Amino acid sequence: MSRSYAFKYIIIGDTGVGKSCLLLQFTDNRFQRFHDVTIGVEFGIRTININNNSVKLQIWDTAGQERFRSITRSYYRKAAGALLVYDITRRETFDHMATWLEDARQHASSDMIIMLVGNKSDLAGNRLVSTEEGEKFAKENGLMFMEVSAKSRENIEEAFVKTAERMRVGYEGRRGCLVRVLVGDEGLS
Repeated sequence: MSRSYAFKYIIIGDTGVGKSCLLLQFTDNRFQRFHDVTIGVEFGIRTININNNSVKLQIWDTAGQERFRSITRSYYRKAAGALLVYDITRRETFDHMATWLEDARQHASSDMIIMLVGNKSDLAGNRLVSTEEGEKFAKENGLMFMEVSAKSRENIEEAFVKTAERMRVGYEGRRGCLVRVLVGDEGLS
């Protein structure tokens, strides 16, 4: 019997790391080189198929600027998953990951699935954060990890889908997250 799931998903990190571009690539298959700074939040939806189950991701792209932090924190609540994003060519964005992670853990469900994402892998020649540093931070903090490129689409699909797979597997134990499960034509269960 196939099921349908709906999960709330957030994208967090410093301004300019490519959060909005990740969302656009995943939901619309397009790259926008120049993007206005997100004020508050932006929203996107995409439904994917995981093991013959329909999984609808309601994705909230949060502003990275400190002045919007109080607004974006309210979107952490009931999120089943998150991408914690830094720019591999900007060291300070990686250095801020501990603060972003602490913020997420303080304001979101304790069992939210989080993937650390190093964006802009297409600019590896300008890299200031090694893959090993990202892997180490993720391992030390119990996070999934992947490097991606919003420009080339490298690993974009995989980052969202792998996180969604973990959310789907763990949905039964996560009563605090926005999760709806539809069984066949029977409606909400």
